[in-house]
Amino acid sequence: MLTLEIEKIVAGGLGLARHEGGVVLVRGALGGERIEAEVQEARGVRQGVVLRVLRASPDRVSPPELPTADLAHASYPAQLQIKRALVEEALSRIAKLDHPVASTVASPREWHYRNGAQYLVTPQGLAYRERRGQGAWLLGAGEQPDPLVMDAMQQLLTRIDARQLDPAQEIAFRGSRQSGEVVATLIGAGEPRRYLRAADHLLDAGAVGVTLAQPAGRRFSAGVQLITGEREVLEQLGDVQVSLSASGFAQVNPEAAGLAYRLAAELSGRGQLAVDLYGGSGAIGRHLSPHFGKVVVLDTAGEALRRGQSDVRLGGETNVTYRRADAAEMPDADVIVVDPPRAGLSAEARDAVDSNTARTLVYVSCDPATWARDVGDLVRRGWQLGEVVPHDFYPQTSHVEVVSRLTRR
Repeated sequence: MLTLEIEKIVAGGLGLARHEGGVVLVRGALGGERIEAEVQEARGVRQGVVLRVLRASPDRVSPPELPTADLAHASYPAQLQIKRALVEEALSRIAKLDHPVASTVASPREWHYRNGAQYLVTPQGLAYRERRGQGAWLLGAGEQPDPLVMDAMQQLLTRIDARQLDPAQEIAFRGSRQSGEVVATLIGAGEPRRYLRAADHLLDAGAVGVTLAQPAGRRFSAGVQLITGEREVLEQLGDVQVSLSASGFAQVNPEAAGLAYRLAAELSGRGQLAVDLYGGSGAIGRHLSPHFGKVVVLDTAGEALRRGQSDVRLGGETNVTYRRADAAEMPDADVIVVDPPRAGLSAEARDAVDSNTARTLVYVSCDPATWARDVGDLVRRGWQLGEVVPHDFYPQTSHVEVVSRLTRR
C-alpha cells in the first residue's frame, strides 16, 4: 500500500503518480488527488487501484460500479477536459508537435448513449467480460442493468433470462434510437436449430430479429446466419440513414458520431473526387456526397460494403460507389478521408496517401497515440496539420475520437 499524489490522467484513464522506484499508474484516481493505493510490484511501470481518497478532486463524483466505465468517477465537464489533454499529450510526446487542440465536442448524451453492446452468457445472468484478467462482471439488477445502453435495450435486458439462451456463450445487441427496435446475435457453436428456444425467448423479450455467429478468433469472422426475424435495424447517423446489424461494425453512439461526420464533411471542402478509405458502409463518404462529383468508398469488409450499397439505394446518392480494396488500390483524388482501426495507418497506407494527388487529408481516429504517430510522419513529409477537434463518443470512459485535417501545397 502506497500514499500517492496524482499528477494527471494518462491513456487508459489511469492516474499518474511518482514514487520511489519510478512511475505508478493508478485506476480510479483523478489529477490533484492524494490517495492510498494497493500497488502491484512489476517490471517497468507499477499499477494499482485506489483504496482510499485522502484529498479528493473537486471533479470527483460517485459513479455506478461498471467495469467498462473507467472515467465515471469524474464529472462530465472534467471528462471532456481530460480527453482534450490526452490528445494534446499525444501530439506533444509522440508527434513532437506543439499545436492547438480544440475543446472536446461533448456527446449529446452522457448516459444511455450506446446502441450496441456484447455480453457473456453465464448461468447467473448476462455479464461483462472483465477487462483485466479472467472472470465476469454480472450486469446490475432492476430497471437499469447497464446504464450505458439506450433505453430500448435496457428494457429488453430486464426481460431476458440468461438460462433460456443456452447453449450460447455470448450475445450481442444492436438497437435503433430512431425506431426503438433491437436485433440480437447469439454467439455459439452448432447449427441454428440448436438456438430456436433462445431465439423465441429473445423475440418474446422484445427483439425484432436474431442471428447466430460461430465463435472465432476474430470477432464474427466465421460468418453470421439468420435464425428468425430481421437481420438489421435502421438508424439515423448525422445526415444519413444507415442499416445496422448486431454483428457488423458501426459506431455505438450515433448522435455523437453524426456530429463528427458532419465536421469531417465540412473540413473536406468540395471537389471532383473524394475517397473514403476504411470507409465501412460509407457513413462518412455519404456525408461528402453533396460536395463532390464522385465519392469512392474503400474497405476490405464485404459485409459492411454490402450494407452500404443497400443504404445508398435507399438514400438516393447516385455518386457514391463501393470497392473492396485497400489503400494501395486507392485512386487519385482531391480529398482523402480516413477512419482506420485502432492500429492507425500502416506505413504502406501512409505511403499511398502521400503519393496520391490529394491535397487534403481528413483523419478521423479512435486512438490518439496511433493518430499522433501518423500525423507526425505526414508532417515530416511536408503535410501541414490544421484543425484538431476531439469528440466524445464514449462518455464515462477514457476513449476519445479525433477529427483532424492535414493539407499540403
